[in-house]
Amino acid sequence: MAVVDVRKNTELRMQKSLEALRADLAKVRTGRAHTGILDHVQVDYYGNPTQLTQVANVTLIDARTIGVQPWEKKMVAVVEKAIRDSDLGLNPSTQGDMIRVPTPPLTEERRKEFVKLVKTEGEDAKIAVRNIRRDANEAFKKMLKDKECSEDDERRAQDDVQKLTDKFVLDVDKMVSEKEKELLTV
Repeated sequence: MAVVDVRKNTELRMQKSLEALRADLAKVRTGRAHTGILDHVQVDYYGNPTQLTQVANVTLIDARTIGVQPWEKKMVAVVEKAIRDSDLGLNPSTQGDMIRVPTPPLTEERRKEFVKLVKTEGEDAKIAVRNIRRDANEAFKKMLKDKECSEDDERRAQDDVQKLTDKFVLDVDKMVSEKEKELLTV
């Protein structure tokens, strides 16, 4: 494996860490309704755990209410139970074949809990990025030891990976601060 390949692989892995953080932050609700908070709800669909979005149509009714309409009438009670049992703190109500999921406004205490959660997620993402940097640096050292690259190439590659790490850590900080600002806005 060449130095360039290790660098590309490192950048791809760091990008995936950033995408994972973006997905985790999308789960944290901000007081406004958005369909993304139901993306990870699992429904028992004829004995198989299935994502809610694969058994129902999820839409926004208004700024504080999500509408869930299962494609099969007999799934209404199952979907409602799955939403209620999820750890999202939502209380759905059924009206015919439509399930209305109101999102309650967040209290100040709850907002601060979510900010702590967001900061923890950000720290985890930074740790992942730094672990990827460590793996790349170890690969460069191994290549140097095996005489697959020169000391200058190894030094340059480590500098490049450090610049990549700094860039991704900055991106993580920016994502966390945006989410924090979004959470604290009433």
